[in-house]
Amino acid sequence: MNGNSNGFGSAGAVAGTEFVRRRHRHETGENQCSSAVFKRIKAPVPLVWSLVRRFDQPQKYKPFVSRCVAQGSLEIGSLREVDVKSGLPATTSTERLELLDDDEHILSIRIIGGDHRLKNYSSIISLHPEIIDGRPGTLVIESFVVDVPEGNTKDETCYFVEALIKCNLKSLADVSEGLAVQDRTEPIDL
Repeated sequence: MNGNSNGFGSAGAVAGTEFVRRRHRHETGENQCSSAVFKRIKAPVPLVWSLVRRFDQPQKYKPFVSRCVAQGSLEIGSLREVDVKSGLPATTSTERLELLDDDEHILSIRIIGGDHRLKNYSSIISLHPEIIDGRPGTLVIESFVVDVPEGNTKDETCYFVEALIKCNLKSLADVSEGLAVQDRTEPIDL
């Protein structure tokens, strides 16, 4: 995996590496790339998790999602149809919930269809408590594996996916921190 520490000090990088080793295992094939992105959020885990765990409402924090229609309840194997906002090389994505662990704060999805180039895409996102500036905060780690499309290199593919994830995690931080500033530190039901 290409670990991306996003400015952590050495202690944060070591902790992040340990979390990745324990919870973010991806089998990477010959024509695939894999990486992990880290983000510190100045909001407590329960608040951040209340946004992340909503497989049926990714648009609450993912800026490139215009609409999501989930099929069934929130359980392993549930499907969602996501409409992507214009400006990206995609319009739809069909995704399956692979893991939803409310105790460990881990969510995993797999893209199983849609009109985009992210073939065999799978991601794991996990949340970990931290103290940031003396207050409860969250370390978010999102890792992925995906096929490298024909005509692209592994580096180009990883760079593109990492950029999307960084944008999503920045938005997650903005939404979560905005709610935390309002003293909404309990999980929210959106």
